[in-house]
Amino acid sequence: QVQLVESGGGLVQAGGSLRLSCAGSGLTFSSYSMGWFRQAPGKEREFVAAINWNGGRTDYADSAKDRFAISRDNAKKTLYLEMNSLKPEDTAVYYCAADPRHRVGITASTYDYWGQGTQVIVSS
Repeated sequence: QVQLVESGGGLVQAGGSLRLSCAGSGLTFSSYSMGWFRQAPGKEREFVAAINWNGGRTDYADSAKDRFAISRDNAKKTLYLEMNSLKPEDTAVYYCAADPRHRVGITASTYDYWGQGTQVIVSS
């Protein structure tokens, strides 16, 4: 079955950096568009970034532009999210998601498969 496993979360001070990874299995990874979403306590899940199957197209939430970078390595079946200049408001559980259709979706309903999430805490 399809599995997406996130890693790389943790506690970091404001202004710091983290690199999240999402390892895929049970799917032809290179055929899927991928996305990152996050959910803070008491808030709805929100879009962070998305990338098409070959990395040629990306999209970012306004909050992530100029600070975050999404990328993928299809040979390793892994999705990445490089996060720089982190702010306390970036604190959330970060999820990766997979879409078998060739879209760069910004809504959660676009995606068929989800990981279990990795916690990111940014202290002030």
